[in-house]
Amino acid sequence: MVLSSANKPREFRVVFSDPTRTFYSSGDKVSGSVRLEASAPCRLTRLRVTAAGCARVESRRRSQEVEYLKYEDEVRLDPVLNTDSDGYFLLPAGKSFCFQFGFELPPPGRLVSSFKGKFGSVRYYVRAELQRPSQHALQCEREFEVEEPLDVNRPDLLAPAAASRQKKLTCLFIPDGQVSVSAQIDRKGFCEGEDININAKFENTCSRIVVPKAAIVARHSYSVNGTAKILRQKLTAVRGNAIMSGMCDMWQGRSLRVPKVKPTLLGCDIIKVDYALMVYLHIPGSEKLVLELPLVIGTIPFSGVGSRTSSMSSRDSAPSGPPSYSNIHQDLRADGPRMPLLYDYDGMGLFIRVPEGCYPAPPAYSEVDEDAIHSQQVF
Repeated sequence: MVLSSANKPREFRVVFSDPTRTFYSSGDKVSGSVRLEASAPCRLTRLRVTAAGCARVESRRRSQEVEYLKYEDEVRLDPVLNTDSDGYFLLPAGKSFCFQFGFELPPPGRLVSSFKGKFGSVRYYVRAELQRPSQHALQCEREFEVEEPLDVNRPDLLAPAAASRQKKLTCLFIPDGQVSVSAQIDRKGFCEGEDININAKFENTCSRIVVPKAAIVARHSYSVNGTAKILRQKLTAVRGNAIMSGMCDMWQGRSLRVPKVKPTLLGCDIIKVDYALMVYLHIPGSEKLVLELPLVIGTIPFSGVGSRTSSMSSRDSAPSGPPSYSNIHQDLRADGPRMPLLYDYDGMGLFIRVPEGCYPAPPAYSEVDEDAIHSQQVF
């Protein structure tokens, strides 16, 4: 029998049973076949199929890996292929052969979702190795995605998140008032395409014009031998109206839509992917005043059931609020002048000369426990 000079199949590839499937999860079965076809007869010794999944981080000649999946199986060739006098399997020319494989993914809690970042990745693949007599083995592989379900309807993710911060300012070492931010969201868990409704209050008693903003930020953390490298990225943002000196502004349900992003990465030992809602004030000539509220981006969308319960219990337990200010413009007075005057621009921002004066006290209202709003350390 005349053998191919290269003894190499024309077709050698891995094919999944359902090529349209976009991802697998814990407990799912991954199945498919290894396809072989030769243009001239080839001799083979064995066919081995392996599957692997691991997280890998690389940084400055150092690397670290953590394994999450390992599968090996030797595919039997004898039921399909004949052997020659030397005991090698013969792959005839012009005919396609499919050798099946299949395995089950580990149960929940043992897998990590697929991910690809700047310094590391979580990758899953099926590899076929075809061994031939007196020649190097041939290899081919096919990647597959793993996405572990993350339900944003969990009780801990339906709980609201709130924080507040303030900052005293100086101008040429002279006290220049302060600014403050308080913000709250109804829940911590969201999915792609959902709107985050932001309730916030911004106060400005300094002499500068400040601008309130909010943004969704992603944080990627890569660890190699105990040393972490952290990358932050602003994904999408919203901007409010400028706040003059002595004024304040309130956001009531200001929405910010979650963009198309990878879900929060849980359970990986060396790669972490998490998100936060950053609410902040841009202050000319000074560092921003920033607070962050934790976000978890999931895969199972909000059902709408837990939110009503959470909102009702929140209203029942919260102290009574101030009287209605619905007839007052949203730029509210905050211990400052009625009409701030533009004073100077020195390359650091706009500054205001604040004339002396006072105004009647606002209507009385019951006290609100400010301790209910916890301040949060900014990353």
